Amino acid sequence: MTASSGGANDVAIRKRSVEIAGHRTSVSIEQPFWDALKDLADRGGLSVNELITRIDGARGNNLSSAIRVYVLREFRKAGGA
Repeated sequence: MTASSGGANDVAIRKRSVEIAGHRTSVSIEQPFWDALKDLADRGGLSVNELITRIDGARGNNLSSAIRVYVLREFRKAGGA
């Protein structure tokens, strides 16, 4: 995961505009999740929008929650937890 200063502002929710299946929408998640999502997209050779589109296609709950759960699962897999 990308290094962070660990301050209180690091966990503030950040709203970003993304494109999913040709339409723009906004997603609000904490900065550490944005950083982790970017790392995972890079590792997979995808853009963040492409990865979010994949997450969106498989989700059963709201998109922000689905992204958080996806990131958690991927990092647990990588760590063997």
